[in-house]
Amino acid sequence: MSAQDNDSCLGLLCDVRARDSVARVIEKSLDRFQRFDVVANCSGYGVIGACEDQDEHEIRNQFETNFMGTLNIIQASLPYFRQQNAGRYLIFSSTSGALGVPGLGPYCATKYAVEGLIEAMLYETDSFNVKATLVEPGFVRRDEPDTMPTPLPTWGHFLIKPASEAYAQATSPALHAKRMVQWLGDRQPTSAVKCAELVWQLAHCSYPPLRLLLGSYAIESIRDRLRSVTEELEDWKHLNFPVAPETGVEVDGKNSKADHDEFMADSIPDAQGQVTT
Repeated sequence: MSAQDNDSCLGLLCDVRARDSVARVIEKSLDRFQRFDVVANCSGYGVIGACEDQDEHEIRNQFETNFMGTLNIIQASLPYFRQQNAGRYLIFSSTSGALGVPGLGPYCATKYAVEGLIEAMLYETDSFNVKATLVEPGFVRRDEPDTMPTPLPTWGHFLIKPASEAYAQATSPALHAKRMVQWLGDRQPTSAVKCAELVWQLAHCSYPPLRLLLGSYAIESIRDRLRSVTEELEDWKHLNFPVAPETGVEVDGKNSKADHDEFMADSIPDAQGQVTT
């Protein structure tokens, strides 16, 4: 941060992969402001390359940053949210948390993990008045130059790894992510500034959504994904319950299917993880 920090701004360095670093930032923030109401995590890192081409270090680093970093932040801050019976998380995920993108396999896996973590956590924290939203941007135009020295070319927070011979053909699906960022250049339809403004508004929303999609690409991609899942369910629904019959069966004096249907009806969560009864 610049020397122009004022009473409403505190600049601190934090390595989200290290719990001690996260805890130290939380403590210093509380010392300065006495409380906090919103935690936004937009840390992220990815490698563009085929799943087979990415080595263990690259894969682990993506999980340490994207998933463990998110978990470290939550575990360090949630006790304070519980104590004040209020709090909100704005967790930057990605459309890659709902879509498998060739060339971004491990990165997608980290985002899928984050999405599952937040969905599960909401059930646990609802009684503490702690809410969370997964922010899922599509392609976002970046206005800052790439200045971080790396041995590999970069695009934003992604390292672009050279393809091995098996995946080097121009038409290889594994090169999809690389072709995508090369084509995008300055064509990204969504502005980072506009995204920041929307997220700021989201922090003040009384009833925030579980997911916020940003950009036309994100909306259309997820809509296509949901349509595909629905069609697949319809195509294969004739194989539902291949062992048990559709009609109720008495098991130990109980109607298993009826009991299952009643349980499911009483356990359907709403968008923020509340269980309806």
